[in-house]
Amino acid sequence: MDSMSNQGGNILLLDAAIQAIPYGFCVWSPHFELIVWNQHYLDIYGFPARRIYKGMPLEEVVQISAEHGNHPDQSPRDFLEAYKAELLANRSGLRSKVRELMDGGRIVETAHVYSPGLGWVVTHEDVTDEIASSEIVQRRKFDLERQNLRFDAAVNNISQGLSMHDAQGRLVITNQPYQRIYNLPPHLLRPGTALDAILDHLSNAGMTTHNGDLEAYRRWRRDLIARREYGKAIHELNGRVILMQSHPMKDGGWVTTHEDITEQRQQEERIRHMARHDALTGLPNRVQFIEAMDAAEAAILRGEGIAVLCIDLDHFKQVNDSLGHSIGDKLLQHVAGRLKAATRENDLVARLGGDEFALLLRGGVSPTDAATVAERIVTSIGTPFMVDDHQLVIGASVGISIAPADGEDGEALMKNADLALYKAKTDGRSTYHFFETGMDAAIQKRRSIEAGLRLALGREEFRLVFQPLVGLEENRITCFEALLRWDPPGRATVAPGDFIPVAEETGLIVPIGEWVLREACRTAVSWPDNVRVAVNLSPAQFKSKHLYETVMVALTESGLDPRRLELEITESLLLTDNEPTLRLLHKLRALGVRISMDDFGTGYSSLSYLRSFPFDKIKIDRSFMRDLKTRSDSLAIVQAVIGLGHSLGMSTTAEGIETTEQLEAVRAHGCNEVQGFLFSPPVAASSAAELLAAERRTTGAADGKVQKRA
Repeated sequence: MDSMSNQGGNILLLDAAIQAIPYGFCVWSPHFELIVWNQHYLDIYGFPARRIYKGMPLEEVVQISAEHGNHPDQSPRDFLEAYKAELLANRSGLRSKVRELMDGGRIVETAHVYSPGLGWVVTHEDVTDEIASSEIVQRRKFDLERQNLRFDAAVNNISQGLSMHDAQGRLVITNQPYQRIYNLPPHLLRPGTALDAILDHLSNAGMTTHNGDLEAYRRWRRDLIARREYGKAIHELNGRVILMQSHPMKDGGWVTTHEDITEQRQQEERIRHMARHDALTGLPNRVQFIEAMDAAEAAILRGEGIAVLCIDLDHFKQVNDSLGHSIGDKLLQHVAGRLKAATRENDLVARLGGDEFALLLRGGVSPTDAATVAERIVTSIGTPFMVDDHQLVIGASVGISIAPADGEDGEALMKNADLALYKAKTDGRSTYHFFETGMDAAIQKRRSIEAGLRLALGREEFRLVFQPLVGLEENRITCFEALLRWDPPGRATVAPGDFIPVAEETGLIVPIGEWVLREACRTAVSWPDNVRVAVNLSPAQFKSKHLYETVMVALTESGLDPRRLELEITESLLLTDNEPTLRLLHKLRALGVRISMDDFGTGYSSLSYLRSFPFDKIKIDRSFMRDLKTRSDSLAIVQAVIGLGHSLGMSTTAEGIETTEQLEAVRAHGCNEVQGFLFSPPVAASSAAELLAAERRTTGAADGKVQKRA
């Protein structure tokens, strides 16, 4: 009942205020229908009260006005069109004035203000007697502006909480949103209520300001009012955030608007959070990590040790490729959880992008502390994950830099931790490595090699050399192994051990390997029919899915008999995804191509691989040859491998034969072929042809032994 009576009282109060305005007053809706008017409006135009009603169209009002002799210089139709045009032209919210000629020569001045959602608010004043007096005109203008300002404050901010106060700080008028926002009791909404009484109530209700000092807030409000300045502030009440704006009025009073911006602030907070956090894992992102690094520089200057750990997931790409990005994303979320669990409360772990993470250790960190955390991360990430019934095994490689020894700012620490990470990955992955001086030079060398490799094929900087394999029973060269060499212009020849790993990591080995196959077959076709050519294949070439077509093209273009091509693979090729690999090997062997296992004995499960595929040849790694004199087990292994090859119907080749003693040892145990510097180093294609020609001239040596070549 109180609410309804207050509402009725407010309506009566508003009606009384309208009737008390000493000028004609009316409101036209956006559809030109009369909504509100006062008696002065009827008196000015001579309208009978009985003929004016709420919702009356403008056309009817103009017709009645014309009947009373108003606007004698215009027809009702012309006046109606001109009046509508005047109203429609004024929708900017600015006041627009028009003087109209009435009957008897009277002049009425009208002022229009458009209020969205309400319509046009119009005041009418008979200025006939005052028109000659500029002083009176100015006073009337001021009075009109004050009346319009007060009315505009009541209607234009109706969607917000609104309160108007006079120069003494007493409440003049409020609206319902104001009461609803602050849940004010009725007695504090009555005209004449002091501002301090309202603030006392809000303070007791739990209102807080941004600095928590309500007395300072009160002083600020009083000072703002005294200076007659616009101001705004944000305060909170019962978990809601409220924006208050104070607008001074010319009579010394002021109008305040109050807006609940809780949802807006929450949305802004969400946007700020998203800008500094990774959407997938919820971890801080690169932006926040860099901010934290910048803030940590002050601690570095104070001599406090901090550490940066760059973390990269091992074998994550295989999960994405084989199971899809959905499983990969879930795995990243699990990884984020383990990383947070493996770090301390004061540490900051962030996702930089993809499968790259970073960790900032703060608070006086020693190398031992950093190593402990890194070891914990490697162990944690190396433990199998269960994601949607899939058991996933990945790993983590970690690079560590420590301030100030490895850098005194965030940029240097990140760079050096990244260099250490690269070292950890090249050392076999799933480990950690500290930054060391000289790593940068190694990385620069690696980048230089990569950049050169990308251009080398097009610039024809590669060449092949050929090292002979000698058949002990045939007493002649039975095969040449094609070996790749790179001669960059203006530089010394780059060792294969330096550029081959880079080519494999970058995938450049695929186009390079295609060139090697074509060039080796093209060269070998000119040799005698009983001499084969052997070409090493990289696991990356098998992943390209075009290896079979590449071999076919090389054989077709060169005209080489497939039985004269020997492809060498290593055991590591069969470690993963071996079923498709075995199918491809069988397909190649069906062409007549021979398949050899290179570096036998240095891998992981050699015997199981020999059972899974019928290799034509086993090549015994050169490391066993070096140890023949110093380790008795090396000779035993060589003897066992040769015997195994014979039992499986596979020929055997001993690599790295450099002495007569090594030759006699492998000959005694039935090795089929030998290869090494005892016979010849790798030579150019022209020199290989000369070796074959010389061999033909010396065939049938008297002692029947294999001839050593320079």
